[in-house]
Amino acid sequence: MAADVINLRQARKTRSRAEKEAAADQNRLTFGRSKAEKQLTRALKDKAERALDQGRLEKPDPEA
Repeated sequence: MAADVINLRQARKTRSRAEKEAAADQNRLTFGRSKAEKQLTRALKDKAERALDQGRLEKPDPEA
């Protein structure tokens, strides 16, 4: 019954590298967009907000 011997220092480094790579992948998705892509996203968001605001009902003014 021999157990697998592992070097804990190497295991910690491997786990750390994997965590950093996962964080880097997330950052690439979040921040790694071109200027044109950012402008397109902003324009689509603004258009959706305008469409939503067009359907909004105005509350009557209580002072009038």
